[in-house]
Amino acid sequence: QVTVRIGGEVVADSAAALTLQEANHPAVQYIPLADVRQGVLSRTATTSYCPFKGDATYYSVTTADGQTVPDAIWAYEQPFPAVAAIAGHIAFYPNKAEISIAGD
Repeated sequence: QVTVRIGGEVVADSAAALTLQEANHPAVQYIPLADVRQGVLSRTATTSYCPFKGDATYYSVTTADGQTVPDAIWAYEQPFPAVAAIAGHIAFYPNKAEISIAGD
């Protein structure tokens, strides 16, 4: 179970997160978009490119109390075939959100 909080507010909770481990990088939890609270995400103009995963898009999160955290999330909407499973999933920056994994 992966729970994500921003400003103490739960913005995502999932039993179906995928863990992606890349060499020399900490593991990243990719959470199904369906497990993110509706209405908190706003797509931004930010993009990036990863030679292993493809083109990333970014989202800001706005909590119920109006706190907005810019570019807190990234997603690969059309990832490369080797990581196709992360399509429809998003990942949170650990320095912008509190990510808890049950059992850790």
